[in-house]
Amino acid sequence: MSEESKRHAFESGRFIVKPGKKFDLSKRDPGDTGGLENKAAGKEALENDVSDLAAAQELLWANGSRSVLIIFQALDAAGKDGSIKHVMSGVNPQGVDVSSFKAPNSEELKHHFLWRPMQKLPARGRIAIFNRSYYEEVLVVRVHPEFLDAQVTPSRLDGEPFKKLWAARFDEINRFEQQLVENDITVIKFFLNVSKEEQRERFLDRLNEPGKLWKFSGADLKERGYWDEYQKVYEEMLEATSTKEAPWYVIPADHKWYARASIADIVARRIGELGLEPPQATEEQEENREKWKKALEE
Repeated sequence: MSEESKRHAFESGRFIVKPGKKFDLSKRDPGDTGGLENKAAGKEALENDVSDLAAAQELLWANGSRSVLIIFQALDAAGKDGSIKHVMSGVNPQGVDVSSFKAPNSEELKHHFLWRPMQKLPARGRIAIFNRSYYEEVLVVRVHPEFLDAQVTPSRLDGEPFKKLWAARFDEINRFEQQLVENDITVIKFFLNVSKEEQRERFLDRLNEPGKLWKFSGADLKERGYWDEYQKVYEEMLEATSTKEAPWYVIPADHKWYARASIADIVARRIGELGLEPPQATEEQEENREKWKKALEE
């Protein structure tokens, strides 16, 4: 769908955390709707963008020279699962892999913190989605440094303040993502920015509806108690790891319909910017096209 035929337009630049600049998360409004009037407008925008994304993914799959890694980070109930479900609703599931990174097991703890995601990177022509990611190692582990007791950290940092470990991990992540981009993996990173009040409402919704109760646990309430700490570490992480090669998009998430439409728009645009072309027919196909066509028409 052409830009002219759309009734909406997202200014994706307004979501970006500018590389190398100071970043203040408190100045990003979780309730922003970017000019979209209501849920109905958001639904229409999402349908348009999902259509564009489906076409972009088909070309990515057919071309087979590039791949895409999409990362979702957010606090609980910000809408990661729903965004993945709705945004990717129109794509071919054969070309998409979704990985969720929960607490590492005993085997994974013996390896570098980037070892797990390395095994889930997308092959050429495919899209990989990380529902949470290696960024947990500079977020939840930072809020709960006791988790480091089970990890093997670099010996060069033994006895050093924690801030040196976080700085080292930021640097490793940036170098890792730069290497991905240099090897034709487009990295698209979304932080779904939900307000504390909206999170509360969504938690209550889960508790009040029997069909949603399975989504809630006491751990969710416990982590909510660290709200201010998480805002701080997210802000510092976004500032430290938003790069020219792999910038962060901070998506207003209080309105799910707006978040989903904007995410779909960004992913479709980023794939479209790759300038991919359909694969060329082989010499055999060109030579035999008329013969095959004639055989089918007889």
